[in-house]
Amino acid sequence: AVGRPRPPAMPPKNAAAPGGALGDVAVVWFRKCLRLHDNAALVEAAKSGAKHVCPIFVIDPHFGPGHVGIVRYNFLLESLRDLDAQLKKKFGSRLLVIKGKPDAVFGELLGSGQPLGKSPPRLLLWERDTEPYALKRDEAVTQLAAAAGVEVRTFAGHTLWDTAEALKKNKGKSPSTMPGMVTLAKAMGPPPLPLAVPAKLPPLPPGVGALPVPTLKAMGYEEKDLPKDAKPSFPGGETAGLARMAARLKDAEYIRNFEKPSTISTAFDPPSTTALSPYLKFGCVSVRQFYHGMEKVIAGKKHSQPPTSLKGQLYFREMAYLQGLSIPNFDKQAGNPACKQIPWGNDAKLLKAWEEGKTGFPFIDAAMRQLRKTGWLHHLARHAVACFLTRGDLWVSWEKGRDVFDRFLVDADWAINNQNWLALAGVASWSPPFFRVYHPVPKMDSALQVRDPEGKYIREFVPELRGMPDKYIYCPWNAPKEVQEKAKCVIGKDYPKPVVVHEKASAENIARFKAASSGAAKRPAPAAGAASKRAKKA
Repeated sequence: AVGRPRPPAMPPKNAAAPGGALGDVAVVWFRKCLRLHDNAALVEAAKSGAKHVCPIFVIDPHFGPGHVGIVRYNFLLESLRDLDAQLKKKFGSRLLVIKGKPDAVFGELLGSGQPLGKSPPRLLLWERDTEPYALKRDEAVTQLAAAAGVEVRTFAGHTLWDTAEALKKNKGKSPSTMPGMVTLAKAMGPPPLPLAVPAKLPPLPPGVGALPVPTLKAMGYEEKDLPKDAKPSFPGGETAGLARMAARLKDAEYIRNFEKPSTISTAFDPPSTTALSPYLKFGCVSVRQFYHGMEKVIAGKKHSQPPTSLKGQLYFREMAYLQGLSIPNFDKQAGNPACKQIPWGNDAKLLKAWEEGKTGFPFIDAAMRQLRKTGWLHHLARHAVACFLTRGDLWVSWEKGRDVFDRFLVDADWAINNQNWLALAGVASWSPPFFRVYHPVPKMDSALQVRDPEGKYIREFVPELRGMPDKYIYCPWNAPKEVQEKAKCVIGKDYPKPVVVHEKASAENIARFKAASSGAAKRPAPAAGAASKRAKKA
C-alpha cells in the first residue's frame, strides 16, 4: 500500500517567551508512544535545530496501585527500560523519568527548567491522546507552556488516522458498524506510512544527571505479587513488540487467512491470536507499521476481509477511538446517548465471586483467574465473562466489570475497553441481540471456540479441578460424590457451587432487559456541543 504524507504538526501555540531566556532545548514527552520507530515527536525534535533534546516520561501517580494491576505496571516499567536502553545505544542519550503529577512537573520544568536545566526549554513535543483524562492533562500543560512562552507541537500517531480529521470527514460522527468504518477508511485513504527512526538526536544538556526508571517496589507494588510463570507472558518494550510483530508477519498464511471468530479461546501457550494488543496499547509498536506490514503480505493474494480479518481488528480499534472521542460520557451509562438505560443490580457478593474466579462455573473462573494472573484474555473469553456478569447471569452493571478489566488487563485501553463492555452488555447499537446469551458451560462447537474437551485450560488456571475427570471438568457439580472425593475436589467445600442456576437466571435477565428496553427509559440527549468540543481538543 502507498501511504499518504503525514499531515503537518499542529501549529505552535505561542511564539516567544514574554520574559526570561529559554534554553536551546527540545523536550520530547513520551506517554503512550514508547518507541523510536514511527515517532513523529522524536523526528520533529531531531530536526528542530535545538542544540539539546531531552526525552522524558512522567510517572503520574494517577496511574498507580489503586488503578493499575501489577502485571500492566510491570509491562510499563519494562517498556521504559527498553526505551532508555535504545536511546542510549542509538543516540548516546537517556530517557529521563520524573515522578509527579504532570501539572506540577511541567509547572516546574516550564518555569525554572528544573530538573533538566537552569532555564525552560524552548520547545515541547508529544503524541496526542484522546482519553478524557489525557485531554484535560494536556490542556493544562499547554496553558502552562503558553504562559512560559514555550512552543508546543503535537502529533497524531496512536491510531491509523488522525481522529479529529476522521471525525471531520465523517461529519462529526463515529461509525458504529464495520461497513461504516470501511467506508470511512476508503474516504480517508491509506494511513500515513510509518516514520523511520531519526539518524541522529542532539545530546542531553550538560550536567543533566540520570533520572532512572523506578522499581515496582518504589511505585508501591510488591515484587512477590508478580507472577513468575504466567502463560502467556508479555515482556514489555519496543524490542519485544517488534520481534513479536515480525514473527507474525513472517507467517504469511496466518496473516492472509486470519479470522478472529475462528481462533481458539482456550489457547494460552501460545495464544491463537497475535497477542500484539499490549504493545499497541502502550505504543511500543506502531499500529501504522503493523498495518502496512500486513498490506505487503496480503498484496495480490487471496485473504480474509473485515470484520474478521486482521485489518478488521485494526478497524474495530480505530472505531473505538472515534467513538470514545465523539460520544459524550462514553465510559458510563448515565448521560451516554449510545447506551440503553438498564436498571442493573448491585450485588457485591456476586461481583466479588466473578472478579476472583469463584463463581462455580469452571470456564468463567478459569478466564477470570487467567486475567488476574497474566493480564490477558482471548477476546472470546472476554465475551463470555462480560456476558455472564451482565445480561447473561449476574445482572451486574457493565461499568463494574469494565473497572475490573481496566485494573487487570495488560492491554487495558480506555476506548476499546468501554466499546467492548457496551457491546457485550447488550446496551449499544453495535451490541449483539440481548437475548443471545453465552452458556457458561460451553459446548466444544459453540461460538466461544473452546475446543478443549480435556479441560487443559481449566486445569491450568483452576488447580482445584485438576483431578476432575474430563466428563465433569466444565460442570463438576454433576460429578457423583465419590468422583468428587477421588478428584480431591468436593463441590461446596474445595470449589464453589454455582452462584446461580444459569437457565433460570438468564431467562429472568432476558425478560428484565426486554422490559427495560421497551419501557419508559429513554436515551438521554447528548450535551450540546460536547462531542465537537472534545474533537477540537484532540
